[in-house]
This record gives sequence, structure tokens and C-alpha cells, in this order.
Amino acid sequence: MTRLGLCSVTFRRLPAAEVARRAADAGLEVIEWGADVHAPPEDPGTVRAARDACDRYGLTCCSYGSYFRATPGEPAEFPAVARAAVLLGAPRVRVWAGGVGSRAATPQERRGIVAGLREAAAIAADHGLELALEFHSMTLTDTVTSTLRLLDEVGADNLRTYWQPPLDVPDAEALAGLAALGDRVSAVHVFSWWPGNRRLRLAERADLWAGVFDLLKERHAELEALLEFVPGDDPAVLAREAATLRRAAAHRPGPPA
Repeated sequence: MTRLGLCSVTFRRLPAAEVARRAADAGLEVIEWGADVHAPPEDPGTVRAARDACDRYGLTCCSYGSYFRATPGEPAEFPAVARAAVLLGAPRVRVWAGGVGSRAATPQERRGIVAGLREAAAIAADHGLELALEFHSMTLTDTVTSTLRLLDEVGADNLRTYWQPPLDVPDAEALAGLAALGDRVSAVHVFSWWPGNRRLRLAERADLWAGVFDLLKERHAELEALLEFVPGDDPAVLAREAATLRRAAAHRPGPPA
């Protein structure tokens, strides 16, 4: 029940039609269009072109990768984001939980972000959309504990979270975090970075991704695993990385030791 796809931000320098063609050629099913280049909310013509690219190459838009951060004043901008997601045919909008880490955030900052996300979730619901939080450093989703707390604080039925491997976190710890988030994960951003943000081939962290898909197979809801940030931002490696992703998704756990 896990669909495999691509984040368009992986190839920001390519036009949308070329991104879609390469994703389809690599055997991927879905795409998350980024709002920064390929589908800016203030440019409906460009958004429509991204949707047309999906249709042309038989892909489904699974998500709209926005850069809405729910900071004070931003909720007024969210209706345009929601309209762009509807135009794309995306069922979900990726949003960010502010711009400061959970330990550094003041109670007032956290309350403001909670209020902004709650308002965005209500607008999204009016448009038939779900929201998902980017699981990322320097935001209120920089830890599993803070992410779960934030989801509870917002209290919106249409808000879930993404997951990606935190930087410099060993495999077992990263997998424990994914397990703790449970069914509140709607999609996974797939890449192999180590150490720091050094981009490796996906196969170089094969054990991590085999473990991720073992956990995802326990879920009862459909979700996506989306390739992001391939080595060198090189479109030529996409087919190889997609093949590795398919092997990881097909992994079958062995019998208990």
C-alpha cells in the first residue's frame, strides 16, 4: 500500500514536463510538486502545466510541497496555497512547523504556530485537503516527541506528518522514531545522507531503508515513499535510485532470530 514517487524539488533546474517524463521513465507512480519552482501558488498557469505534465506521463500528484510555515501573518496566504493544491489535483499539502527548533521556541512562538496550523487545517478541510508536516530540523517537528505533541495541540483530523531520516542519527534510532510516529505518518521522504548532508547512493544505507519498509508494511493506510535529493542533483541517476527504492519496498523481513 506504499506508492513510490519523486519530489520535484530533486530537479529544480528541470522544467516540469521533463521532471514528469523522467519520473515515469524510472517507473515511479506519483510526484510531489514543489511550490518554489514547478508550481508557485501565485501562478495558476504554471501550476496547471505541472498537472498537465502528470496527465501526459501517467503520474498522480500525491502532494503539494508548500513552504507555508504557519508563522504570524502567514495564514492569510494559505487560501492561495489550497487553491493551487486543488488545481494540481493534490489531495495533500506539505507544510512546515515554523522556523525555529522545538527547544529554542518560546511558549508564545509555539502557540502562534499551533494557531496558524489550526487555521490552515480548517481552510484545507474546506477544500477537501489533508495537511502533512515536514519532519525537519529548525522547526517544531525536529524531534518525534515535539511532533507528536504538536499534532495533539493542533487537534485537526486532517493533519498528519511526513518522516525522513534525521541527520547523523543511527539506523536503529531513526527507525524507532518512525515506529513511534505510527499511523500519523502520511509519506516518507527518501534519501541516504551520511555523515551530515553528504549525499550517498540510496543503496549505501540499504539496511535503513529495508527497515523503513518493514515498518510501512505494518500500516493499514495508503502512503507514499518519495525520492528526494539524489547524489549530485543528477537526473541521470534517477533510474538507478528508483530501482533501489523498488528493491527496498519489495524487501521481506526474515524470520525472528
